[in-house]
Amino acid sequence: MAAAASFWLAEHPAIVGFRWSPTHLWFSTWAFLLGFLASYVALCLVLDAFLAAALRRRKPLPLGPVPAAHALLMAAVSAVIFAGTLLSAAAEIRDTRWSWRGRSRTTPFRWLLCFPPGTRSSGRVFFWSYAYYLSRYLHAARGVFAVLRRRRGASARVFAHAASVAMAFLWLEFSQSFQVLAILASTLAHAVAFGFRFWVGAGLPAARAARGAPVALACQLALLGCNLACHVGVVWMHFGAVGGGCSGIGAWVFNTLLNGALLWVFLHCYGKRGVCDDDGGATAARVTGSSGSSKEL
Repeated sequence: MAAAASFWLAEHPAIVGFRWSPTHLWFSTWAFLLGFLASYVALCLVLDAFLAAALRRRKPLPLGPVPAAHALLMAAVSAVIFAGTLLSAAAEIRDTRWSWRGRSRTTPFRWLLCFPPGTRSSGRVFFWSYAYYLSRYLHAARGVFAVLRRRRGASARVFAHAASVAMAFLWLEFSQSFQVLAILASTLAHAVAFGFRFWVGAGLPAARAARGAPVALACQLALLGCNLACHVGVVWMHFGAVGGGCSGIGAWVFNTLLNGALLWVFLHCYGKRGVCDDDGGATAARVTGSSGSSKEL
């Protein structure tokens, strides 16, 4: 079983021989990326304006089981990408460790944070980076759900999803350092958070009791902490610890600016009275009235 999983997730010829190419892969050109981002943001803004004009009250549109089904799909996709990235990173370290001896001070940990200059977007880990990039388009549907459900802060979430697509593209286009750790942290957090959302959205046993658990908030905080630590590590290695610097440092600077904007989105969404989830649901914030009953914000 383990050998089969290792083959299909790390040793398959399509994975080992992967190469990022704007002419042979779907959604791999700058024109498509910019066109999608413009269309996605415009669609959400127009949809939000239409619903605001058509509905006097902030009444959400019923989406039925669609958000729960989407959460299940995202949880499954994230789990597969996490497993594939983990096995592929281990395989790359195993296959290239010999080339580090005597020529540089590179170690597996340093490689995870700082790709050597001249690294090309090819091989196992970049196959899963491409899979992660494609999954960002699927993830962007959460922004549309937030608009349709007329949730506060929906525009900020639309921006966050658009920025996530752009960042994943930059990782591949410029062979950006630290993306392996970023993908591992992100997919693990998404697998847990979306699995929980499906559990609650589908009304599975004990879901009502767990509805107020701050699972999404905990995953967001853990992901932000991991990203911050990785950024500090890249700065340390690029400017001192590793001779020659790190691959994709220019894209990393832009990535850092986008991460700062995403941090603002996080504070905007969670720093208020209600704690909002990706699908707009209140997750953990409750207040207790004078009668002692609790009410979701």
